[in-house]
Amino acid sequence: MKILYHHRIASKDGQNVHVEEIIHALRELGHEVRVVAPGLHDDTEFGDGGGWVARLKAALPKAIYEILEMGYSLHAYRRLARAIREFRPDVIYERYNLFLFAGIWARKRFSLPLLLEVNAPIAEERARYDGMAFASLARRLQAWTWRQADVCLPVTRVLAGYLERAGVAPERIEVIHNGINTAHFGEMPDSAAAKAALGLEDRVVLGFTGFVRSWHGLDKIIRWMATEGREDVHLLVVGEGPARVELETLSRELGLSDRVTFTGLVQRERVPALVAAFDVALQPAVVDYASPLKLFEYLALGRAVVAPRQANLMEILKDGDNALLFDPDRPGDLETALGRLCDDASLRARLGESARRGIEEHGFTWRRNAERIVGLFRRCLETTR
Repeated sequence: MKILYHHRIASKDGQNVHVEEIIHALRELGHEVRVVAPGLHDDTEFGDGGGWVARLKAALPKAIYEILEMGYSLHAYRRLARAIREFRPDVIYERYNLFLFAGIWARKRFSLPLLLEVNAPIAEERARYDGMAFASLARRLQAWTWRQADVCLPVTRVLAGYLERAGVAPERIEVIHNGINTAHFGEMPDSAAAKAALGLEDRVVLGFTGFVRSWHGLDKIIRWMATEGREDVHLLVVGEGPARVELETLSRELGLSDRVTFTGLVQRERVPALVAAFDVALQPAVVDYASPLKLFEYLALGRAVVAPRQANLMEILKDGDNALLFDPDRPGDLETALGRLCDDASLRARLGESARRGIEEHGFTWRRNAERIVGLFRRCLETTR
């Protein structure tokens, strides 16, 4: 099958990981994939937040930037049309982005099936966190875009509810959670060696990976460490983000500077070796519709996960089986869960073993996702013949 893959991502981050892994999995299955997308410079490192695009967004008035986003669709459509004439694909796969209509236009113009991957209700997300000049228009156009695709692929059942409320027929929605590449995260890590490499042999290591924001709640972890006075617990944060400075300041104020480590940005291939040092993998907070990539990495590497008891995470996690869940609305519940896991090595081992086993049992891999995508494309092609 010849698949034309279209996206508008200009950053090298978790979004880019999803894109690259799906493309790789589709090609491994024997399909020919051509990508139409903004180019990344060769020197762009993992964690880059979008370069000049991000700077432009920060510098321009919101109304101007949003008009430019809509205008980009014309440029993207011309590129898609040219690729379709040259490549002659059987189908189009597009990662949804706000004010991006090129895939929908190409679907109508060339009568090609279109699968639309949806990772977030971006109109609502941006209006809430960044503010928008044309928020109402963005919501209407978002709903229209979703309804035009042959099949929408939200990453959680919670997110599927957003699509249904926007008018997408349930039979045109297929939930495909994020996944893992077992070639990168499939080997059982040597935890002792990983901890020794960091000088943390005698510590219970609480670990977090990713872009660090205030709402992730890592300050609660640091305050708990200070309150409990546990000399045996160390927090290892693998990543960078705007909350780092305030968290480092808090650690100094509480006398915990020697028990909190920030690695800063690391290349993706180094992540498994660092996560291997975790005794407890932290997912202290997440938006209610997301399918966090870090969660699948934690599970694949057999880490004991602590996470909030909320619907989107409970699509993946089962309390007491592959994770320990806490009630985010109950004061002290997170701290209780942390205490249990830090005190009980056998519980950590049991949760980690079940977590690792569940990746294959439930098909949480990019290859399995690619197989499902191909199956949906074949179904679309059969109905148009």
